[in-house]
Amino acid sequence: MDNDGMSNEQTEKVLQFQDITGLDDINVCRDILIRHQWDLEVAFQEHLNIREGRPSAYATESRAPQVVNDRFLQHVFSAQRGPSVPVPSGIGGMLGFVVNYVFNFCYSTLSSIVTAFLNLFKDRERIVTDPLGDVLKFIQDYNEKYPEHPVFYQGTYAQALNDAKRELKFLLVYLHSESSNGATSFCRETLSNAQVVEYVNRRMLFWACDISSPEGYRVSHSINAKIYPVLVIIALRANKMVIMGRMEGHCSAEELIRRMDTVVNDNEVWLNQARHDRLERDLTQTLRQQQDEAYQMSLRADQEKQRRKQEEREAALRVQQAIEAEQLAEQRRLEDIERLKMELASQVPSEPEPGAPGTISIVFKLPSGLRLERRFQSLNTLKDIHNFIFCHPDTPDSFEITTNFPKRVLQCNAKEEDSLPTLVEAGLKNREVLFVADLDA
Repeated sequence: MDNDGMSNEQTEKVLQFQDITGLDDINVCRDILIRHQWDLEVAFQEHLNIREGRPSAYATESRAPQVVNDRFLQHVFSAQRGPSVPVPSGIGGMLGFVVNYVFNFCYSTLSSIVTAFLNLFKDRERIVTDPLGDVLKFIQDYNEKYPEHPVFYQGTYAQALNDAKRELKFLLVYLHSESSNGATSFCRETLSNAQVVEYVNRRMLFWACDISSPEGYRVSHSINAKIYPVLVIIALRANKMVIMGRMEGHCSAEELIRRMDTVVNDNEVWLNQARHDRLERDLTQTLRQQQDEAYQMSLRADQEKQRRKQEEREAALRVQQAIEAEQLAEQRRLEDIERLKMELASQVPSEPEPGAPGTISIVFKLPSGLRLERRFQSLNTLKDIHNFIFCHPDTPDSFEITTNFPKRVLQCNAKEEDSLPTLVEAGLKNREVLFVADLDA
């Protein structure tokens, strides 16, 4: 078996299917599994249905595929005829032979015309309304008379053709006529033969019906049956259902097997070619499906990668925008502070002359370690010393002013300037040392 295109799991399923079905051709097993999407249980159930004569679950087509009925494409086997009647000698005998021949010819022609005319009315009466019922009734009647026989296909002719086409199997069609000569012996001796039963069950689907029923009558016309009993073998050839063999009249079991074997051996190559083409088509479809799935996976992976990159770019952009916004806010804050310092610088009272009455000298210690000494009027407020420190370039942007001992925070930012205490009211003395604390440190 060619393992190209199959995984180890698929190869194992093929071997399991061959083991449980007993099919000889392992390529046929592979073809069946491929058509059922490698579902071992479904494939086996379908095979079991066909083997037991039940239509496939997929045989839902009510219309039969067209069947090519060309005698140049089929083996035709007829019942053995008796020895031919010799032509009489002499003028009288010759004249009688000619008269008899003309009479038989005229009678045969007239009989054919009358039969064709009557068939116009019979065809109206034989409208097929329940093809499945016709088949099942024939099977029931046949089982009562002849219990030994190949497995009948328990479906319509259309279903049998569609299943044979789908399963790439030979379809053996038997049309029964109770009124024909040799029908009873053919059914009792030939079709009931164990070797015939085994041969048909192993190689073919077997469909049968009585030509007295509308379904059987219709099929007899479609295959142009004239002599009964008649068997035809139908199978797929060049993508068309073709009658490959026709067996008319009674014959022995051995002769029937020989005839069927001849038809099967000469036409098996067509089914093998169809199996090969279908297998290549299914493998190509499977490969294409796998390639499509791989492409979709790759496409999804690329899309996911692009999505992640986009998210990373957006996140980086948001971070950058946040940094820029923060920097802009900081810049604006510094600009606002500079602008406020410029405004408050004009509000800082001028420094009194040394020794001027009511003067208080205050020492400020900045966080950077810088010492500042400045004279203020005792009537100046805490707001004034706050503005002085705030406007100094070495002063932190956010700060508070505390005394040394006992330590206390001077409230220099009252809402109403009139409520701010003067330096004397705040308890500050000359040479007072005040500490500037950085609130952002």
